[in-house]
Amino acid sequence: MGIGGSIFLLAIGAILAWAVHAQIGFLDLRVVGYVLMVAGLLGLLLTLYYWNRRRQVRTPVPVERQLPEPRVGERRIVEDDLTPPEQEYGGEVTRRYYRDY
Repeated sequence: MGIGGSIFLLAIGAILAWAVHAQIGFLDLRVVGYVLMVAGLLGLLLTLYYWNRRRQVRTPVPVERQLPEPRVGERRIVEDDLTPPEQEYGGEVTRRYYRDY
């Protein structure tokens, strides 16, 4: 509903509950005003609650990737994510580790 809609319901409900003194048939406008004020207040509280939850900072938890178990006799190449010092200065070095399982 949003803050604007909630405040609008609160205002219309207050006008009907306290400023209008009329009864239309079986409908009491004072009761309608109180119902609108309660709906506006609930809408305002829910909107503020969800806005507050959205502002909380959530840091992602690092997840370690699990490689599938290798088959018998399979070789797996694992490369470093780190840049070696030789490569930082223009060298062409790639580190590879071979693991036999």
